[in-house]
Amino acid sequence: MAPTKSASGTTTKLLEELLAQAFSRRSWHGTNLAGSLRGMDSELAAWRPAAGRHNAWEIALHCAYWKYAVWRRLAGEKRGSFPEKGSNWLPRPPVPPDRSLALAWKKDLRLLHEMHRRLLGAVLDFPAARWEKAAPASRLRPPRTAGAGRRRPCRGFR
Repeated sequence: MAPTKSASGTTTKLLEELLAQAFSRRSWHGTNLAGSLRGMDSELAAWRPAAGRHNAWEIALHCAYWKYAVWRRLAGEKRGSFPEKGSNWLPRPPVPPDRSLALAWKKDLRLLHEMHRRLLGAVLDFPAARWEKAAPASRLRPPRTAGAGRRRPCRGFR
């Protein structure tokens, strides 16, 4: 990944690469999210390691929800448009009366992939100059880029 001329253009490229590595591309940290779920059946996805702990299915849907939440902020979409009822941690597996558990798992995996696709699209479409600005109605400010502002000496290393 070659740096672009502007810091904000580099931000877009960096975010694109990090999202790809974390989701579906080879990465330094080992197996990515899509690779971890590939080949997992609904029975294994629904297995709960202990009472009160989340299963792989819930974690996958949790990831889908937060990809949606960031996409929504970047794209300027309204809240409440997540395709599943609820937010953040959604209990799974559902007990659908008209579909098998395997079909419900496949549907939630497709949702995860769709939310990732939307997020990546929103990152690529986001105006590069806005990466340095706070989101509307946000109390948080984006981090300063390297070298921005007053330099302070590093006191931890000699």
